[in-house]
Order: sequence, then C-alpha cells, then structure tokens
Amino acid sequence: MSKFQPRPKAPAVANISALSTLDPPSRSETPMSQQGTRLTPIDPTSSRATQYLIRRTLCSQLGDKGPIDEILPPLTSSNDVDVELYAYIAIIIREFVHTWYQNITPDTIFVEEVIQIIAHCTRALEQRMRKVDLEGLIFDELPELLEIHFQAYQTSTQALHPPPFRTDSRTIYHSLCPFPALSPVPDPEIKHAVEQQAENEAAYRQLLVQGVMAVLLPTEDLESDCLTSLVGQIFSEMIIGNGIGGKASEPWLLWEGITKTAEVIQSKLPNSKAQVRLERSNSVSSDHAFDVISGSSTKGWRILLSAEKLFWLALQYAFFTFTTIRFIIITIATSSSLPTRNPHDTKITGSASFQGGLETPNYIRTKRTASISNPSLKEPIIKMKIWSCVSSLLDVDTRMPWMSATISMSQWFALTGPGEVGNTDGMVDKILSNFIQTHVLDPTLIPLILRTARAAVFPSNTLAPARAIPTATEQLVIRQRCAETLLSLVPTRLLDVYFGPDGDRRVREVEDVLDMFGDTYCNKHLLYGVVELIVVRLLPELAEKGVEELLNERLG
Repeated sequence: MSKFQPRPKAPAVANISALSTLDPPSRSETPMSQQGTRLTPIDPTSSRATQYLIRRTLCSQLGDKGPIDEILPPLTSSNDVDVELYAYIAIIIREFVHTWYQNITPDTIFVEEVIQIIAHCTRALEQRMRKVDLEGLIFDELPELLEIHFQAYQTSTQALHPPPFRTDSRTIYHSLCPFPALSPVPDPEIKHAVEQQAENEAAYRQLLVQGVMAVLLPTEDLESDCLTSLVGQIFSEMIIGNGIGGKASEPWLLWEGITKTAEVIQSKLPNSKAQVRLERSNSVSSDHAFDVISGSSTKGWRILLSAEKLFWLALQYAFFTFTTIRFIIITIATSSSLPTRNPHDTKITGSASFQGGLETPNYIRTKRTASISNPSLKEPIIKMKIWSCVSSLLDVDTRMPWMSATISMSQWFALTGPGEVGNTDGMVDKILSNFIQTHVLDPTLIPLILRTARAAVFPSNTLAPARAIPTATEQLVIRQRCAETLLSLVPTRLLDVYFGPDGDRRVREVEDVLDMFGDTYCNKHLLYGVVELIVVRLLPELAEKGVEELLNERLG
C-alpha cells in the first residue's frame, strides 16, 4: 500500500471485529428472552452487517488490526462510499473468486492484488469524474440516447406493409442504430448468425475492459498478463456480460426496476394517492355524521358550509400566492451570487471524432459543433435534450400541440429575449443548475443509492437464486403494474385533462410507451450505448486512440 498516497480520512468507524460471535446472554435472562434475541433479524445493509461482510471476506487474513478504513486502501475520498463499494467487492470476490481460488491455494496475495488494482482505478476515476460535465451527461446526452432509442423502436415496430408481407423489426432497428458489436442481427432460424453475434459481443466487452485498464492501471500491473486477464474476465463477462448484456436487458427486469423506482419516489411524496383518498373518505364521513346529528341538511346549514369552504379556499389561494411571490423574489435576489457554469480554466480533454477509438454507435456522435470546438461553453439547461425526451415520451406534439408550441415559444424567448435569462449563466440557467447540484447531484445521496441497489441486486449480501423467466402473460402483468405505478405518481386531475376519464385507456397508453423496452436485442443497443458514452466521457483517450495503440504507449 506504500505506492499509493492515502487520502485524509474522516473519523474512523468503530471497530466491530467481534461480530462473528454474539455476546453470551447473562444468567438472569430467561429462555424466552434468549430465543427472542436469537430470532431478531439483522438488516444485511446495516453498518454492522456490512462491515462484518467486508472484514470476513477481505480482511480475514489480517486479523484485528484496526478499523477497516485503515486496513484496506481508500477507494474514494468518502468513507461512506468506500464501505458500500467494498461491500460490492466482497460479494463479487466471495461468489466468483473464492469459489475456485481457495480450492487451488490458501494464499491471499491474489485477492490483495485485485483490491489494489480496483482501488487504483476507482481513485483515478474519481479524479476524472470531477472534470466531467455531469449536468450535460445526465440531462443532455443520456436523454438523447433514450429519445433516439424510443423513436427508432417505434419506427421499427410499425408495419410498413399489410400481411402476408413481413418485416423484421430488429433488422430495421439495427439499421437505424448500427452497433458493430451486435451484428449480425441474430435470427433463431440461423444458428451461425446467433453464434457470430455472441462472439462479436464478447470480443467487444473484452476490448472495452482492456481499453479501460490500459488507461487506468499502473504500468507494473498492466505488465502482468495473468492479473489483467483474470480482472478483465471478471469485469467483461461477470459484470458487463451477465449483468448489463444479460439480465439488465430483459424487458420484464427493466419494467420491474422502473416500478421499484416509482414506488420509492411515491413513498417520499408528502401526500400519496392512498393518503388523499383516506382524507377524502374521512371528510365525507364527517360531513355525513354532521348531517345525521343535525337531523336534516337545511338550506341555512348548506349556505353556512358553502361560505366556510369558500373562506378556507380563498385563504389557501392567498397563502399560495404569497408563498410563490416570496419564492420568486428571493430566488431572483440570490441568483446573482450563484457560481458560474463556465469556468475559464476548462481545457479540452478529448476529441469528438471517434477515429481509431471505440466503435461508438452513430447516435452517440451527435454532439453540437459549439460544444466540440469549445467544451468550456456548456449547453443551457433549458436547451438540453431532457425536455425533448420527455415531450417525445408523453407525445405532447400530438396530444396537446398548443402546449408544445407554448413551451417552445417560452424557451425561445428565454434564450434570445431581454437579458437572455435562459442562456448559459443566465438567471434561470443558474437557478436550475443550483437546484440540480443541490438536490440531484448531491454527493451525500451516493451511499444511499449504492446501499439500495445492493439490497435489490444482492439480497442478504449474497447472490439471489436464479429466477425463472416470467411467461409472456406474466410479463404483460409486470408491464401493466409498472404503468399503474407510474400513473399513481400523477394527480388525478392532471390525468383527467391529459388522458381523459377512462382509466383503462390511461394504462394502455402508458403501456405503449413502456413497450419501447419490449425487445432484448434492442435494449442491448441502448444499454451498451449508455456504458460506452460514460466510459468515453471519463476516459477521453479511448475516443482518440485505439486500445492497441494505448497498450503500445504504456508498455513501450
């Protein structure tokens, strides 16, 4: 560990090396209390269970020599993030490395070397991530990929000719979004085509991982063919191949992921639909009880109740108006003190011409000329692709063309009108950027996101049992549930205005949008495109040079 410079650490976490054995119960405890203690479930994502997992898997040969953050090399500049990342590493090494490596030798040097390599890569990635425009990546480039995938999938699934003529939707999609690693288009009736496509995909994953290691690994580790081969195999096949190219590209798994995300968002909302319905039912029951007690709902009582409701409604609108005006005034007053989005020390770190580098899909090479010639000029937030992506998914141009035109006019006025308040570093642009940095890109959310993802992917800190692929009928039920969950996030009045009063029609129309994830092969185009875009933004060298050229430069 001497060859790495450790970062300054936060206060160390308490040492819990004695987790393997629980404290014996005192003699005064009864058998019932002892049984209750033994049956108490332990949260696998808790701090105690997580550190026990890391210590038992990665630090067992070191014994009790201090806190984990002093034994293992730092992965990032945050102790909380390090703990979550080491939990992932411990699970992967325990499930995919210890199962065969411990049968060969009890030596732990290989595991230590793997940890050192991962630590070196994560620290280098963290430094590079600080230079990446995360706002542009998350709200401009990634939504652009999703929008183009949605449009290409819609085009490929539309029947151009009546039966009995047939067109292959996968071939049309691959022609619109060509990706060399996924060619030729696999046809179950042509075995040779399926095998060749699988070989090309595996070679692409190996090329991608080798390119990342050629940039990030230190030279002495890069010279070890055995070490780089094993690490490359773990990442290319077990993580990218089985994870992204395998499970994550399944339609039903994507729909379930969207459903779980929507449920988490729904739990964070102040008033969910169930709560609103409960409040309404309580209100109706109280009104009915009042009518029963009074004996009859006379005209005088009705007038009094109407006046009372009108008074409280007016008071609510007045309070809302006052709060809105106060928020606007405070926001305008503080916008001038917000930091700029265009630091003058920004340097060109990569080229947009992908010559000699990774074979990136054509729809990734759609950056604007201004951003390519001068990357320091960031795109205005109101001009990013997130807005057009949402508009395409909601089909605003067809459903409400007047709304689409109004939004376009407002956008044009904010960009070119008096003061250019929506342009880069304008008042509106600074306010939106500050909101994104504060609520969306908050670093304190990273440990929570990693912990939640670990609980979903590795329940009880272990590999989940192989799940049987749902049948076609079950997949339709999963898609319908996903649509219903998404609709539950929107107020009923907005749904009535946008979709109409027919509830079944709403679900069907949302299912039609979710059907853009209905084909595994097309989903691979999108997911591999997302992975490659992130890799190229973090490692711009891969966009300029090929993997072989990078290896020759590093190894002489």
